Amino acid sequence: MSPPFCRTRVTKNTDSVILEYCSMSSKLYQKSNPILISLSPNTQKDDIFLALRLIFKPKEWKKGSEIEKLENEFAKYLGVKYAISFNSARAGLFAILRSLQLEKNSQVLLQAFTCNAAVNPIIWAGLKPVFVDIDETLNLDPEDLRKKITDKSRVVMVQHTFGYSANLEKVSEICRKHNLILIEDCAHSLSAKYHGKPVGTFSKASFFSFGRDKIISSVFGGMVVTDDDELAKEIKNFHNQLSFPSNFWIFQQLLHPVLTNFVVIPLYGIFGIGRWVLLFLQKTRILSKAVHWKEKKGKKVGYLFQKMPNAIALLVLNQFNKLEKFILHQRKIAKLYDENLKDLGFLLAKGNPERVYMRYSVLTEKYDTDEILKKARKEKIFLDDGWRKTPITPSDTDQQKMEYILGSCPEAERISKNIFNLPTHINVSEKAAFRIINFLKGIE
Repeated sequence: MSPPFCRTRVTKNTDSVILEYCSMSSKLYQKSNPILISLSPNTQKDDIFLALRLIFKPKEWKKGSEIEKLENEFAKYLGVKYAISFNSARAGLFAILRSLQLEKNSQVLLQAFTCNAAVNPIIWAGLKPVFVDIDETLNLDPEDLRKKITDKSRVVMVQHTFGYSANLEKVSEICRKHNLILIEDCAHSLSAKYHGKPVGTFSKASFFSFGRDKIISSVFGGMVVTDDDELAKEIKNFHNQLSFPSNFWIFQQLLHPVLTNFVVIPLYGIFGIGRWVLLFLQKTRILSKAVHWKEKKGKKVGYLFQKMPNAIALLVLNQFNKLEKFILHQRKIAKLYDENLKDLGFLLAKGNPERVYMRYSVLTEKYDTDEILKKARKEKIFLDDGWRKTPITPSDTDQQKMEYILGSCPEAERISKNIFNLPTHINVSEKAAFRIINFLKGIE
């Protein structure tokens, strides 16, 4: 079996060096045959070749027409008036919060069981995060939201976790009653709908992520959308003050899909060599990390607050053109999990014809999830995506620096200890899904 990026025939115009690399990585992949949930899982041959070619075209890296093209296509896709791009979703959320011009220490209510990337911009904007517990959908619980509102509450931010929409009807009603601003965190949910309408269009503003393991990926990148004229004006003013990332940062992102697919992933299943290669590449700053160590301690990282460069916009557009194919594949793989895991005593991801599956979540109190992941690694199935063990992920995040109070969200704490996720991305074939299914059937 060839790796995902080498399955289709290479065109005669492809450089010989790409052919050679593809041949080498195919042999490595056949030997190791790993299944991974992260590490640029959506990238296919055309994405990798595009990144490789852009490496040798530095004149196209920063300014270019593709940025505006992406913003226009994104706004049109969602049916909104404004779409404003950034080099990270963190920058997008920060821009929204700054542009709302809230008083210092105003409260932003958001769910526990979230990433520090959703919490830090609140703190950096001089605001206070207040954590709300979650329900069985892994989203903000409207009833706990009611209990957490105070006279300092100004914003509610819902997160459509792993592509399952939050209860926007109830949350919107609560926001109207208490005069609160609603923001949607759509980092996991591009293409998901709620009552037939795209998520991201129910709020004053929303933001999307194009991070390395999101619905579509450009390694880094984010988009803010809104229909509010005044807010859009303020966000654009903030955006105009930003600079483009350095050439070195852009080079790191372009190199990521190339090295992860040609080197890291093929080596991953060979005694864990790929993991050590990845750590070396990140340690030497050849590749960037998804989450900087400073963020885990609540510290601001400057390179996350910049404009989206043209090269990244090109990568996003290439993936955006394949969005429908990605979503259909996710649902096909999720259906296999639905049908084949339902009798194993797990609590499975809640289905919904309008949802998308950035991940397929499995909950269990019968088994130790650490042991499950450990056994899976022995079968060359790598399921640890960082979304587990603590209310604010990844698990080595300083929970106190995130201003999380232990015991304040008991359901989120319970679920985080009992959850693990299965991959649904375009490079997980039906055969690979059945490898995962058969592994889970045999974990007794």
